[in-house]
Amino acid sequence: MAGQLNPHLLLAVPLAPLAGSAIAGLLGTKFFGNVVGRKVSHTATILGVLIATIISFQTLLAVLDGATYNGTLYNWMTVAGLKLEVGFMIDSLTAMMMCVVTFVSLMVHIYTIGYMKDDDGYNRFFSYISLFTFSMLMLVMSNNFLQLFFGWEAVGLVSYLLIGFWYTRPTAIKANMKAFLVNRVGDFGFILGIGLLLAYAGSMNYNEVFAKRAELAQLTLPGTDWMLLTVACICLFVGAMGKSAQFPLHVWLPDSMEGPTPISALIHAATMVTAGIFMVTRMSPLFELSDTALSFILVIGAITALFMGFLGTMQNDIKRVVAYSTLSQLGYMTVALGASAYSVAVFHLMTHAFFKALLFLGAGSVIIGMHHDQDMRNMGGLRKYMPITWITSLLGSLALIGTPFFSGFYSKDSIIEAAAESHLAGSGFAYFAVLASVFVTAFYSFRMYFMVFHGEERFGKAHGHDDHHAPAAAHAAHDDHAHDDHGHDEHHHGLAPGQKPHESPLVVTLPLVLLAIPSVIIGFFAIAPMLYGDFFKGVIFFGENHKVMEELAHEFHGPVAMVTHAFTSAPLWLAIAGVAVAYYCYMINPRVPAWVKEKFSLIYTILDNKYYMDKFNEIVFAGGARLLGSGLSTVGDRGLIDGLFVNGSAKVVGWFSKFTRLWQSGYIYHYAFVMIIGVLGFLVWFMPFPFGK
Repeated sequence: MAGQLNPHLLLAVPLAPLAGSAIAGLLGTKFFGNVVGRKVSHTATILGVLIATIISFQTLLAVLDGATYNGTLYNWMTVAGLKLEVGFMIDSLTAMMMCVVTFVSLMVHIYTIGYMKDDDGYNRFFSYISLFTFSMLMLVMSNNFLQLFFGWEAVGLVSYLLIGFWYTRPTAIKANMKAFLVNRVGDFGFILGIGLLLAYAGSMNYNEVFAKRAELAQLTLPGTDWMLLTVACICLFVGAMGKSAQFPLHVWLPDSMEGPTPISALIHAATMVTAGIFMVTRMSPLFELSDTALSFILVIGAITALFMGFLGTMQNDIKRVVAYSTLSQLGYMTVALGASAYSVAVFHLMTHAFFKALLFLGAGSVIIGMHHDQDMRNMGGLRKYMPITWITSLLGSLALIGTPFFSGFYSKDSIIEAAAESHLAGSGFAYFAVLASVFVTAFYSFRMYFMVFHGEERFGKAHGHDDHHAPAAAHAAHDDHAHDDHGHDEHHHGLAPGQKPHESPLVVTLPLVLLAIPSVIIGFFAIAPMLYGDFFKGVIFFGENHKVMEELAHEFHGPVAMVTHAFTSAPLWLAIAGVAVAYYCYMINPRVPAWVKEKFSLIYTILDNKYYMDKFNEIVFAGGARLLGSGLSTVGDRGLIDGLFVNGSAKVVGWFSKFTRLWQSGYIYHYAFVMIIGVLGFLVWFMPFPFGK
């Protein structure tokens, strides 16, 4: 029934994972003496996330019946009338995000029992992933910018710990520092946006800021003719570019594969990278008042969707293929945001969370079966050895490429249609980018599928990687880590000659099956209420000039009719073409990739070097920082501080001492004579006139 939700019950959603994290992290680690063992650690954390999941689904059902909550739970402080609070805003958007975050996190927790069973940091890892879940829940449940920023920074901090979980490996340390620094760039823009809204709206509460959006839309940034709201929205989106890995702040996400596979799934599917998409959707009342900001979002998303997809075709590390797929799909969501189709963006966020978590965990299952070898060129023919991993990975791949009736079909096609219907600047390029990305996505997805599960069995052999199995044979720079020790067995890097792959244990395959179910069916059942029903009514706002969702609603005649229409539209045939090309190149004629590499060597080199973005950042930003640091050290520290103030003051004292030394003869009668002359001088000065003054 309609009404208010119980705030105490809602509080248990983030606090239950936090309690589990504390038990595993404090009592289950060496620092506190390993009071509890592995079983207690994983039981406590899984139980905490299970409690959060159950309450989240109950909350969703209550919200569907009309229940809501928006209130303050804790007043931290009040400064000059500004209230700094902890509070929850529970509506359909929040409830949906709570369910996605907790369910995917629960699957990852269960999966981790099998994946990390031989790792010395078992308890520490469970503590981290539960803390990560707590941070994301605090972010999505917030009703004010202060708590939003707390959750925003907390997921960044815990991701740093998780990406560098194997902290003895230099590649992991480099990757987590890279993620941390790149996200600081985005977060700087994010806090500027929050600061602008606070300065001119006078509040950090969402509803209070939204209530003043009409007034904010009339203001300009002092000293410029820029619209204040445009600047604030772009600053907020810069934060989303960092968290949701949009070009050019995307460079941290592929390297985050240095962390264990379970956290790759959690970061890339349901938590950190979706934070930016959620935030922009929550801020739709503000973004809808700035076409400039929406066009900026549209173009950035289009660039990310297309050009990051190209990089996915070059990878041989199975996890990195899925990582670049995440980048591309985040670009799709961002395009939907820019087109004012916020509900479509979060719909794709939801469907993508399930099939991307499935693909990552499926990749992890393959890695277990291959004894921690991640190079796809060493795989092939795994279908008969790992049947559950094979079928679930196939279902995830079909959902990813937008196969009719699968969840990804409904969300991806809706984004493409939204881009086509948008009339904002940049929408033409965005439509081309998301349409072309359909072919690219299908190609790299099934390139991975065929290389891993079909064809010649290449495991347990000596490999020269002669390009007959991949167009990226010279991928040493990207694949060094593919033969590093990924965690569990410090000395085992793949199958020995004569060994065969094996199916993963139940704690690994069960989450795959449970994630495969929504990956297949949830789009069919959710598209009508989420996009064209009242699910987001009163939560997502649209400007008077933004009619994209109205036009999509006019063309929508049900999920079955949408499939029927797909056979007469370009996306489906582009997806089929992508699968066909991948099949021909990797199953029929494996010499084609080597020929392509030879004929298009320039393009290959550019893609192999990831558009030289890392080198650009290294030269311009890192090099500039080193140059600035060197200049400050030479001029400021050595020249100014040491040279002028420290050494200079010593020299002045020395010069003065040399001067005064001339008057120091060391003879007592000289000093007595000076004293007598001084006394006479005082007498003359103070004597009455005419002798004195």
